[in-house]
Amino acid sequence: MVVFAKGELEQIALPAAEPPPADVRSVDLSAPSGPAREAAARALVAACEEHGFFRVMGHGVPPELVRAAEAAAARFFARPQGEKEQEAPTLGYGSKRIGGNGDLGWVEYLLLGVTPSGAAVPTASASSSTLPCAAAAAATAAAGASSPSEPTGPLRDLLDEYTVAVRRIACAVLELMAEGLGIAGAGAGGGDSLARLVTRADSDCMLRVNHYPPRPALNPSLTGFGEHTDPQVISVLRANGTSGLEIALRDGAWASVPPDGDAFFVNVGDTLQVLTNGRFRSVRHRVVVNSEKSRVSMVFFGGPPPGERLAPLPQLLVDGGRSRYRDFTWSEFKTSGCRTRLAEDRLSRFENK
Repeated sequence: MVVFAKGELEQIALPAAEPPPADVRSVDLSAPSGPAREAAARALVAACEEHGFFRVMGHGVPPELVRAAEAAAARFFARPQGEKEQEAPTLGYGSKRIGGNGDLGWVEYLLLGVTPSGAAVPTASASSSTLPCAAAAAATAAAGASSPSEPTGPLRDLLDEYTVAVRRIACAVLELMAEGLGIAGAGAGGGDSLARLVTRADSDCMLRVNHYPPRPALNPSLTGFGEHTDPQVISVLRANGTSGLEIALRDGAWASVPPDGDAFFVNVGDTLQVLTNGRFRSVRHRVVVNSEKSRVSMVFFGGPPPGERLAPLPQLLVDGGRSRYRDFTWSEFKTSGCRTRLAEDRLSRFENK
């Protein structure tokens, strides 16, 4: 349950608009070596340049695992509110507050860090967090717990297995991306480093499970998760066949993403925009709640290690081209971003003027 006061509901109310459907490119990760894989790599690069958003097929994640994880999450969110709040130390549970700077949404969630093995751990006990500081609410909820217990049970087991599988998708996407950019095997500063960013033992990866309850009566449309870009390298997400996700096109107009029960969707994040010197677009997106059906989404955020220095890849600065961004560490970027509201442009502070 997401409980709002009247004034808070007014803050997240939206016009009952229905944007046109987005034209989302598809990329086949299972394409065999040769012309088919080259075509898939070109399609991926084109999608990153156009919208910064695409769907992936041929990902190899068993549909049974996806359905089981979604069903277990839905059962958790259907539990009494008091029981869910008791799970904050072990599952990183929070609701309505997105970060610590006043952003609200018609959402409750689980937020978990990812260990080197790929298992998910609650952000309340994880050593790293994510932007835009969504961990703050979960950590606050957990602060009153006297002795956080070890997470156990089928939901955690399923989320661990799911996280391992989806991180493999993130790696496969980054490897294919490097091929499309012509930097695969280019050494420490090139294609090999893209996948490495999300697979190192200290990579700052997260899993977020969002539940958007049906809209309340007399509220035709609400903000589920306000407009923002993801700060990490890439995000891999899927939802339970319920609409609500919208992306911003280059002209600023919003377009709705048709739900897909088989594919995963990938967002370009701020970090990848920096690595490609702005060639790839960090997509601005949001979730609107205007349905009588619950929406459950699971998002894997592939982030770099805290001390990783981030700057445009030299191979992509053609003919000594100018770098649009000064170099910075992921930790610096996170610290800066945690001071901003959800919709603010975090990258502008790191641009070369």
